[in-house]
Amino acid sequence: MIRYIRWCAYFCAALLLALLVNIGRVQVWEASAYGANPANKRTAVERYAKPRGNVLVDGRPVTGSRDSGQLLRYERTYVDGPLYAPVTGFASQTYGTSFVERAEDAVLAGTDPGLSAFPLWYDLARGHPPGGNAVTTIRAGMQRAAYTGLAGKRGAVAALEPATGRILTLVSSPSYDPAALSGTGARVKDAWTRLNADPAKPMLNRALRETYPPGSTFKIVTAAAALDAGVVKDVDAPTRTPDPYPLPGTDTLLPNEATGCEDASMAEAVQWSCNTVMAKIGVQVGLARMVDAARRFGFNDDGLRVPAWVSPSTFDTDMSPDQLALSSIGQFNTKATPLQMAMVAAAVANGGELRRPYLVERTTRDDGSQVRRSEQHTLGRVMSPATALRVQELMVKVVENGTGRNAAVPGAVVGGKTGTAQHGVGNAGTPYAWFIAWARAAGSPVPAVAVAVVVEDASADRGGISGNSAAAPIARAVMAAALEAKPTVP
Repeated sequence: MIRYIRWCAYFCAALLLALLVNIGRVQVWEASAYGANPANKRTAVERYAKPRGNVLVDGRPVTGSRDSGQLLRYERTYVDGPLYAPVTGFASQTYGTSFVERAEDAVLAGTDPGLSAFPLWYDLARGHPPGGNAVTTIRAGMQRAAYTGLAGKRGAVAALEPATGRILTLVSSPSYDPAALSGTGARVKDAWTRLNADPAKPMLNRALRETYPPGSTFKIVTAAAALDAGVVKDVDAPTRTPDPYPLPGTDTLLPNEATGCEDASMAEAVQWSCNTVMAKIGVQVGLARMVDAARRFGFNDDGLRVPAWVSPSTFDTDMSPDQLALSSIGQFNTKATPLQMAMVAAAVANGGELRRPYLVERTTRDDGSQVRRSEQHTLGRVMSPATALRVQELMVKVVENGTGRNAAVPGAVVGGKTGTAQHGVGNAGTPYAWFIAWARAAGSPVPAVAVAVVVEDASADRGGISGNSAAAPIARAVMAAALEAKPTVP
C-alpha cells in the first residue's frame, strides 16, 4: 500500500512540475506573444486606465486627459490643438500616436523605467507609476505668431535657437485638432477618414515631412561654398556674368526676375537675387564641392530625428553642369524641408557651426523631477567663421536694402534671403514663396533666432507671390516675438 501511495505522490509531483514548467513557459517565453495578440484587451485597458502625462510649452500643459467612462477609460485632450498639432501629434486609442506623443510615449504613458526608482516593484505588482511629462523647447508667443501669420494658407514655419539647436517654433498649415482622433467609435473613424481624404492634407507636418524646391534661399549655401572654396575672393568684384546666362552645354538661356544682374558681383547677386550670377558661381565651385557643402548643411541626411523623424532634404550627387547650375539656385531636383532651411540660416548666424535641432528639452516625472535631459550636439562646422561673417553681411544687405525689406525688425539686426521656387509641369504651378532669416537684438553678441517660412497657397495670385511679400512678414513676426523677451531654459 505504501508503495502505491509513493507512486501516486511521484505522479502528483510530476504533474505539479509540469504545471510549473507550463506557467514558466506562458509567463516568460509566451508572454510577449499573448500580450501582442489582438484578442488580448488587458494591455490596452491597463494603458488607458490612468491619465496620460502631458506635453508642456513654456511650462504649461498643452495636453490633458478626460475620463470617458468607457472600457478604455482616459482619452487625450488638447489645448489649442491645431496650433500645437505639429509638435504634439496625436495620441489615439484607435490609431496610435505620432510626433512627441509617439517619441516620448513611454514617459507619457508611465511605462518608462526611469519614472520610478524601483521599476522592478511595478513589474512585480503589474502596475506603472503615473505618466510623466515632456517639456518642449517651443515658445508659445513665437508659435502663435507663425500660426497667425500663415492664416490657414498652405505652408510651414520652423525657427531655431542658433547657438543651441532648440526648436522654438514648428507650425504647419492648414492644421487639425488632434482631439478629433482621441477615443474610439464611429466618430473617430469618420474624423480619420475625413482628415486623410482632405486635399489640403492637414495631418501632413509640412515643417518636418514635406520637401520643397528651396529656390533662391539655397543661394546662401552656394555663396558659402564659393567663399570657402576660394572661388570668390572678393564679394564686391564683378563676375562677368551675362544676362541671360547660357546653361553650360545647352542652348537654354537662364533669365533673371531682377534687373541689373549683368556682370553683377556676388554681393549684388545675393542682395537682388540674381539667378544668373549664382548659377555660374555654382558651376565654378564644381559638383564635388557643392555636394560637400550641401551635405555639411544637412542635405542628404536621412537620419535626422528631433526626436520625430525628419524627411531628408536632397541635393543630387550626380549632375551635368547645366543641372548643377540650376541646383545651385535651388531648382532642378534640389528639395528641402522648412526645418532644413532654418538650419541653413542658423549655421550662418552661429558663426558657421550647425547645432543638432531638438524639440524636447527634458522629460519629468509627474512631480516635476527630471527623468532625462536632452544633450546639445554639434553637427559639425559648415563653413569657416570668416565665411559665416561675410555671408551674414550679405544677408543683412538683403533686408536693409534688397529683396527682403519686409523682414526688418525695428531695433534689431536682421539678415535674410528671399526665394520664389518654381514647380509643376513646365513650372506652371503657383510658385512657392520662401524666406529664411536670423535676428540679433541690438547690443546682443549672438543672434537669438533663425527662421524659415514657406508659403505654398494654391489660391494665391501667381504674379503677386514672392518671398518678400508672402513669407517675409511672417518671419518678421516670429523674430519680433523671439526678441520680445529673453528665452528661459525649461
